[in-house]
Amino acid sequence: MTTLPDRPNSALLVIDVQNGVVAGGHNRDAVIANINTLVDKAREEDVPVVWVQHSSDEFKAGSEPWEIVPELVRRDTEPLVHKRYGDSFEATDLESVLAEHGVGRLVVTGAQSDACVRATLHGGFVRGYDVTLVGDAHTTEDLTEYGAPVPAQVISHTNLYWQFQSAPGRTAGTVSTAELTFMGDAKD
Repeated sequence: MTTLPDRPNSALLVIDVQNGVVAGGHNRDAVIANINTLVDKAREEDVPVVWVQHSSDEFKAGSEPWEIVPELVRRDTEPLVHKRYGDSFEATDLESVLAEHGVGRLVVTGAQSDACVRATLHGGFVRGYDVTLVGDAHTTEDLTEYGAPVPAQVISHTNLYWQFQSAPGRTAGTVSTAELTFMGDAKD
């Protein structure tokens, strides 16, 4: 029930599943397998798959750490959004890509749970999108040396707080890969 007019469609966002970003990701292989399942499901249902790729001093465009992991294959017809900030909307063409496809609901996957995924969840929600987080299709690295909880707790907490996110005219929630439907969440 997005607040964006004439936006009845969903899109799958695959955020920063790049070699250098997920190299130390918690349950990396299982998360990537779940993202592959969701990509296949989206393609079967003609739901746009939008790939987001982060660039920075650490992830220079064209470098091996910057590349999308080889287990995920982006089709040339699928939009690729390049970003330099945590929120995938910030200083990118993501909004125009979504508008072109009539998207009012985002299904979010990727990395890192406590950085770019979190920023994009909130960025989409405050812009009027319905935003669904796929709880077993995002990951983060171990940042405990900087005071963060262990990755499993970061992921669990992100899933928990997004499950209870609310605002007028928008929906949010957390579902598993198995529960996700692109026509509406299984929990609705």
